Amino acid sequence: MMSVKRVTLQPAYVLHKRPYRETSFLVEIITQDHGRLTVIARGVRKPRSATQGLLQAFKPLFMSWVGKTELMTMTQLELRGEAPVIQGECLYAGFYLHELMIALLARGDPHPGVFQAYEKALDALQSTPLEQKTLRIFEKYLLEDLGYGLLLKSDHTVVKRFEADKYYRLVADQGFILTELPNLGEDAHAASLSPVFLGRNLLAMAKEDWRDEGVLQDAKRLNRFILSPLLGSRPLHSRRLFMPFNERKKHVE
Repeated sequence: MMSVKRVTLQPAYVLHKRPYRETSFLVEIITQDHGRLTVIARGVRKPRSATQGLLQAFKPLFMSWVGKTELMTMTQLELRGEAPVIQGECLYAGFYLHELMIALLARGDPHPGVFQAYEKALDALQSTPLEQKTLRIFEKYLLEDLGYGLLLKSDHTVVKRFEADKYYRLVADQGFILTELPNLGEDAHAASLSPVFLGRNLLAMAKEDWRDEGVLQDAKRLNRFILSPLLGSRPLHSRRLFMPFNERKKHVE
């Protein structure tokens, strides 16, 4: 007989919620010690429910739950601290982090490192305008935690594998192979799809040195190459939310 599992006051954040039956929500959460979970928040959609106001994205929570299966029932909810103020592009970036975690983290697998990286990202997202390094850092930590990291800071052999002024092609199942810089002319779209990277930028990514814009652009391109097969055909709706801001920037420039 399956035993009842009880967890008390676990640090957590709401990633997504949707209506369940007449008065409840199904809530996707990320927790400090239990990874991503789905819990039933019963009765919180009732008019006088004080709990519904706490089940919001980015609010640091303490949550308790009980159950026998993957679908647990929330039994207690408390605010754990002051909620960060996140606006504009930073708000959309936060939703992007949520989509990545929902898509890539298996239910019930502990990822305390990802939880910590997410909290650091939330802190950074309170400052506007959005800094691209916030997203690149989280993507890097998430991929490393899942075992897909290619440029680990702890890997001291990286400096021996790359020369600053040479180019390297990312090849599936092989890693980075020394290559020549492809002649893409001024085709920006083709450049964005190229799996070729400058050694200097790869070394900077491994050191987590994000001061150069070229490093950030290459990190974004590299992470998309790694994330694409992991996400499959699943769309990330938050990416579309950035489009109005990008179009506005083009007109300004």
